[in-house]
Amino acid sequence: MNVRVATGNITEMATDAIIVNLFEGVKSPGGATGAVDNAMDGAISKMIAKGQIKGTFNETTVIHTLGKITPEMVLVVGLGKQRNFDLEKVRQITAVACKSLRGAGAKRVATILHGAGAGGLDPKEVAQAITEGSMMGLYTFNQHQRKKKDRKEIKQLLITEQTKNKAAKLRAAIKKGTILAEAAMLARDMVNQPSNFMTPTDMAQKAKEVADEFGLGIEILEKEDMQRLGMGGLLGVAQGSQQPPKFIILTYKGDENSKKTLGLVGKGLTFDSGGISIKPSAKMDEMKGDMAGGASVIATMRAIGELKPKINVTGLVPATENLPSGTAYKPGDVIKAMNGKTVEILNTDAEGRLILADALSYANKIGLSPIVDIATLTGACQIALGDICTGAFSNNQRIVDRVVRAGDEVGERMWEMPMYEDYSELIKSDIADIKNTGGRGGGAITAAKFLAEFVGRTPWVHLDIAGTFMLDKDRGYSPKGATGIPARTLINLTLALAEE
Repeated sequence: MNVRVATGNITEMATDAIIVNLFEGVKSPGGATGAVDNAMDGAISKMIAKGQIKGTFNETTVIHTLGKITPEMVLVVGLGKQRNFDLEKVRQITAVACKSLRGAGAKRVATILHGAGAGGLDPKEVAQAITEGSMMGLYTFNQHQRKKKDRKEIKQLLITEQTKNKAAKLRAAIKKGTILAEAAMLARDMVNQPSNFMTPTDMAQKAKEVADEFGLGIEILEKEDMQRLGMGGLLGVAQGSQQPPKFIILTYKGDENSKKTLGLVGKGLTFDSGGISIKPSAKMDEMKGDMAGGASVIATMRAIGELKPKINVTGLVPATENLPSGTAYKPGDVIKAMNGKTVEILNTDAEGRLILADALSYANKIGLSPIVDIATLTGACQIALGDICTGAFSNNQRIVDRVVRAGDEVGERMWEMPMYEDYSELIKSDIADIKNTGGRGGGAITAAKFLAEFVGRTPWVHLDIAGTFMLDKDRGYSPKGATGIPARTLINLTLALAEE
């Protein structure tokens, strides 16, 4: 779908439908909604008076114009209570409205800037939020459906502004919103892809395509390179699979005068059966998405290559499968990570932290700072926080505050979890330096403490997206399936750090 600015009177636009709005409790619509109401002989006001339109959040009402104005349909979307309205709600109501109009067969739609009037929101930020909400809300994944259904699609969304001077200021916001939405949708596509179509080799190929298209540097380390570097964690997990592991390195140089480089590290388990410690069969199919952290890094690097901020960024993705076989690593084994630390394996299903151990060690070796790693790491984090927000763990308050704020600004909520030193005691091993699980209690925290063993004093944040990478039903602008979290957070963080 194409999103662009259009100037002029919304009642005169040659579109299939227009979107206007109403705050809860408003009896007489004003602004653009009032103008549409007047042009339609008070149709909206009459429905408000009869209680057919209340303005409650995400309420949608489609009115056929019957030739009274140029557009064929008017959709009135409820904004909820005015005091609670914000940019995240702009994304949500835009998605709901667009999905409703798609179902009604609209192909060309125009919308007003929700909340930019009485809501007091910045018009440019609203335009970006509308762009993100509409594109992400209308996302579908149907690559493997042989018989295509009669798919209704909105081809164009016009964001209306009365004057050309003000419209010009919205174009940059729409472009930024498009880039963020496209990044999130790339991550969704990769996570939704079946694992036989998203092997470590396929993941590396996707990274290469992104690098070639957006001018990024790329290097793919093969098994022999990992052996030379001593990546015992990644090689240990990979040895049960016939698919060769890949270590993906994407680089962006936006500031030649700076010696600092932001590091983004994403877990790339393209399928996780649990290995010898095999998972229950229920929902094991979702483990095709155990590479969501890596997908978010590749998607973020795509956006960075397009936005071109003044900052240096390197993305690292260790990619492999975790399968049981005669060659698979086993409970009781001891492996050595790249930084020399030895790890006792108690559970082969705690594999993500092993491949991240090598990736974080590599990030430290090449001097990346700060480092943010992203992983569908623990069921414990999903139990603690559900699918509402991502768990954030850190050794540096300043950088974790920046990450949480970056997430809040794009509607991807993060919650900082404790990292008390006491938790480190739970991963001490009797026969190695550390063990790869600390038991059920505080499982998300002990996993983070494990990762901390491989970052040293480098400012670092770990994002556990086990609960937020996928939804089992539609929510706002996230359809059922992969969410694309936290690609937009990472992009927002990168832009904020670049501004410093």
